[in-house]
Amino acid sequence: MILRVPAEGPTLDVAGATDLIGDAWATEAEWVVIPATRLGPDFFTLKTRVAGEIAQKFANYRLKLAVVGDTSAFDSDSLRAFIAESNRGSQLWFAADEAEFEARLRSAATPGHGA
Repeated sequence: MILRVPAEGPTLDVAGATDLIGDAWATEAEWVVIPATRLGPDFFTLKTRVAGEIAQKFANYRLKLAVVGDTSAFDSDSLRAFIAESNRGSQLWFAADEAEFEARLRSAATPGHGA
């Protein structure tokens, strides 16, 4: 099951992420997909540690998180490295769009292609 956060709405912060975790548990979701537009500059500015704090909350509850959308407005060497490292794992993914996320999900579900 995938819980998809609507594109419209307030910027999600750590408290909002906690609410999403509750929603995900209530729906028995494995993945929570958040549009990049719902995450503020603090999430993408790694020195604020917001991204790490949110990602850790999801990991603590064994939920997977996908950030879907364009992150280029926040481009930095550290963010590119964080995204690349996250995408090598199975807990936090960044995808350009829903189609890319769905393709990765299908690939991860294919035997011999664990993510």
